[in-house]
Amino acid sequence: MKIKVAIIDPLGAHGSSFHMYTFGQAIGLHNSGVSVRIYTNKVTSNPSEINLSIFNYFGNIFKNKSNFLNGLIWIKDSCRSIIHARFSGYKIFHFHIFYTNILVLFNIFLVKIFFGKAVLTVHDVSSFSDQKDFHVISKLVYNLADSITTHNQFSKNEIIKMHNYLNKKIHIIPHGNYIPFINLQSRQAKSRDKLNLPKDNKILLFFGMIKKVKGLDVLLKAFQDIVLEFPEIILLVAGKPWKDKFDEYQYLIDEYNLTDNVILYTKFIPENQVSLFYSSCDLVVLPYKKIYQSGVLMMALSYERPVLVSDLSPLKELITNNENGFTFQSENSADLSDRLKEILFDKENLDRVAKNGVELIKTKYNWNKIGRLSKKIYQDL
Repeated sequence: MKIKVAIIDPLGAHGSSFHMYTFGQAIGLHNSGVSVRIYTNKVTSNPSEINLSIFNYFGNIFKNKSNFLNGLIWIKDSCRSIIHARFSGYKIFHFHIFYTNILVLFNIFLVKIFFGKAVLTVHDVSSFSDQKDFHVISKLVYNLADSITTHNQFSKNEIIKMHNYLNKKIHIIPHGNYIPFINLQSRQAKSRDKLNLPKDNKILLFFGMIKKVKGLDVLLKAFQDIVLEFPEIILLVAGKPWKDKFDEYQYLIDEYNLTDNVILYTKFIPENQVSLFYSSCDLVVLPYKKIYQSGVLMMALSYERPVLVSDLSPLKELITNNENGFTFQSENSADLSDRLKEILFDKENLDRVAKNGVELIKTKYNWNKIGRLSKKIYQDL
């Protein structure tokens, strides 16, 4: 009998490129012989060429200022999605978790009421926002789940620290690449022209939602030193501030006299413009202070860009220094500055490392392999 899996994804395109992850997962499952449906929101469409079953049953659960009203919409649309899938013969439900709260618990409890199986992919073990992960709810969510997946050994260890009895229930499924969804036709000169960027300067890219844990302050401090030696360097910051204002970073830009060297796109970057930013840059910098996995890293490698990342355990599980990327000591601006000076003008080495990064994600992080690993988990249920 064919395995039937319903992916419940209320976030979808509201999470910028996250829906590409969902559709990559669905493609991998589809190619592995799994019957898969995606239940998501009305603004999310299929970015792939493969025909998939999509049900846009979720409304905009983020449009109201009232969390209570958004919660009611979540509950209503979750009921509609889960009940529809269950009565269509789908028994396995796959959820993506960035935090645990009463709404996440409700979804899993609803699946269990209808005698379904709940599989969780835990992207962030704990939230980076003011969203609190209550231990009791977290424990219930993990206990009710039939299987748990996460992207790397670090995240698995972090979950086990909180719930050591879950070891046998947790499986490592890597974060897939974005190659099926991106356009590599954009070239640097053309992309820079469209974004009105200087054509001949070296450009660093900081991309993604601007959160305190992303370490933009660390990068700006290092960049101050770089500009003193190489005044033609440009730092391109692209992403919307998340939960916080940009004021503290603007203060650093002004204090370090970086106004002429920092170009800001501090807003939501539409999907059809993302390729322009990656194609425009010479190096993507991820100066993170804390992370469990990074979609930006996978996106940069998918766009064949070299990356410089902080030496956090989750990132080092993917990046080997000077082989498929570069690393520096996390939260150490002086070390970041030294590494930038060392690698930025060595184009031959940058190209070599970028090529190795692409080869890595094409093999170890392709969705067909991930689909087969996921199918095995479903079969074991």
